[in-house]
Amino acid sequence: MTQRFAVVLAAGQGTRMKSKLYKVLHPVAGKPMVGHVVDQVEAAGADKIVSIVGVGAEKVQEYLGDRSEYALQEKQLGTGHAVLQAESLLSGKEGTVLVICGDTPLLTAETLTGLFDYHQNQGAKATILTAHAEDPTGYGRVIRSESGAVEKIVEQKDASPVEAAVQEINTGTYCFDNKLLFEALNEVGNDNAQGEYYLPDVIEILKNKGEIVGAYQMEHEAESLGVNDRVALAEATRLMRARINEKHMRNGVTFMDPQSTYIDSEVVIGSDTVVEAGVVLKGKTVIGEDCFIGANSEISNSKIGDRVRVVSSNIEDSVMEEDSNVGPYSHLRPNSNIGKSVHIGNFVEVKNANIGEDTKVGHLTYVGDADLGKNINIGCGTVFVNYDGAKKHRVTIGDNSFIGCNANLIAPVTVEENVYVAAGSTITDDVPSESLAIARAKQVNKLDYYKKMPRK
Repeated sequence: MTQRFAVVLAAGQGTRMKSKLYKVLHPVAGKPMVGHVVDQVEAAGADKIVSIVGVGAEKVQEYLGDRSEYALQEKQLGTGHAVLQAESLLSGKEGTVLVICGDTPLLTAETLTGLFDYHQNQGAKATILTAHAEDPTGYGRVIRSESGAVEKIVEQKDASPVEAAVQEINTGTYCFDNKLLFEALNEVGNDNAQGEYYLPDVIEILKNKGEIVGAYQMEHEAESLGVNDRVALAEATRLMRARINEKHMRNGVTFMDPQSTYIDSEVVIGSDTVVEAGVVLKGKTVIGEDCFIGANSEISNSKIGDRVRVVSSNIEDSVMEEDSNVGPYSHLRPNSNIGKSVHIGNFVEVKNANIGEDTKVGHLTYVGDADLGKNINIGCGTVFVNYDGAKKHRVTIGDNSFIGCNANLIAPVTVEENVYVAAGSTITDDVPSESLAIARAKQVNKLDYYKKMPRK
């Protein structure tokens, strides 16, 4: 099989984004645009990827790492000049090179594979990925002869009125014979309205040499969307989210209102899970089968087991094992590990804690820096007092213990198994197993006190 290479154009400054963030690093559905592009290029079988970087190059390299090699375009002199920066890494190699923009996050591996295959099957030396656009404004036009052969590509600024009326657009993605591409790039001039070296001029150069130039029209124009400003970024995000939601629904997930459900690209959801309106699932969250994710819940980078219920709650960097539940209006902060069949009720905050099987934390409670065993009951209003003003300390509670309402557990402290802690107690010392701990002032009643109080 012919070797496949890819050049990712990621050097644009993106001035229209009006942002301090490098353009191709702006996220779409939780992943930088260039990440989506490289994912799809890899899936299309590229053997070697070269990313052309410019201002902010180190941030792109930090993100992509060794998934790509890099070439620096110090001055922004056009797309042809950008690709030429990869010459030292690719020149002389036999094979096909894909040139793709790093701000086209909607292109799919299926489309790119189709482009590669069409290019090879046609014996072409250049193939343009095109689309039919109802409104082609802003795109280069693909100009064909009467026989349908590709003659040239004309940029919007340089197009005549007749050429500007053409609706077949250049998406900015191409396949080339690798050797011929770099030979032709050295012949490209900059005699145009922008004074830049246009990559599409390679098409005309190869055409004039009698080489075969093809055009592969994609099925869905929306894939070709290039992001140059925040408006296009929002549209790309909308389209990507619709694609993600459709994939999950076709895999057996129920969405009550897909238009108001926001799921990042790497989220995994098991079948027969129900997701209500306003839910946000971020990062690398994994949700099991037969779960219920209630309205306005937000879950990020967490693992949710089978048959878990999340009701209007926030979960970050945590684990909920099967048959557990949380909410409404609770918050699992990072490193919360919720065991099987655990109940976390309403208005509960858990942080950096392990909660064992069948334990119940009903409501209005803070559990921070703690290790709880199995079958424990934590009463309403209990506070795990974990911070002394300088350091965090842990609380440990053994199996089958009962912590009464409004208790304060002052860390570091250990409550062993089968213990009762009386309501309203402030526990500062370890409690041995099989004990009842009471730590509250003795009640005093002052008789006839009401009569002595001054009143209006």
